[in-house]
Amino acid sequence: MSDDSTPGQGLPPERRLPPERELPPERQETADAQGEDGGPRLTGRQRLAKAVWPPRVTRAQLIVALLLFVLGLGLAIQVRSTSENSALRGARREDLVRILDELDDRTKRLEDEKRQLEGQRTQLETSSDQAEEARKQTRQKAAQLGVLAGTVAAEGPGIRMTIKDRAGAADSDALLDAVQELRAAGAEAMEVNGVRVVASTHFTDSGGGVSVDGHRIDQPYRFEVIGKPADLEPALNIPGGVVQTLKNKQATVDVTRSGKITVDALRQAKRPDYARSSSQ
Repeated sequence: MSDDSTPGQGLPPERRLPPERELPPERQETADAQGEDGGPRLTGRQRLAKAVWPPRVTRAQLIVALLLFVLGLGLAIQVRSTSENSALRGARREDLVRILDELDDRTKRLEDEKRQLEGQRTQLETSSDQAEEARKQTRQKAAQLGVLAGTVAAEGPGIRMTIKDRAGAADSDALLDAVQELRAAGAEAMEVNGVRVVASTHFTDSGGGVSVDGHRIDQPYRFEVIGKPADLEPALNIPGGVVQTLKNKQATVDVTRSGKITVDALRQAKRPDYARSSSQ
């Protein structure tokens, strides 16, 4: 048996791939412009846009977005609340206690008024002579309304406030703010430099002075106010209130309590042009 047998004898013949054929130039350019799937080849910007649009939002992403929205809304409300209370953050403890006492006094005053009205209703329901009781309460109510309307004089405890200003800080807006603060504190009747202040009173600037319902008044401005002094004075002196604001603008403000204030400036009752009582 000979050892010089031909190598690979008995094996199947080796199969080779046919040599690659080069494409014509025009077909090679077309192949380069196409992607692997036969479509047009995309640029980097086009691939990025295709990846992010249309958006693929999952349920978890929606929940996270909702939680972030609620968190942002809560932060916005907290910031707003903080900014609104910033004026009181710098107040002294005594001022905060005084403001709290004033709020308590207002609450008590409203409760007293409620009890008074309930008592009047009970009297009307239980009185043997309901007609006479009704007339009595009507007269009392007419007197009260006359004080509020400025058609009758009034007398009682209250405060006096005098404002002197050389810098022009005590303008019509400042006087109106003072009136609103006093009304909120329970003022029942007031006048300024002999002009009765009622619900329809308006203040306007007038050539270096102020006009009240068309009547020009000059400095010093003197307020005569009837009401509970323990409520009226703190309302004017609260931090950021009328007195502090005017003093910060170099004005001089003096507020004193009195056991007897007379408001005798009167106004003519004006008949409404359009409003009529619904009982007529």
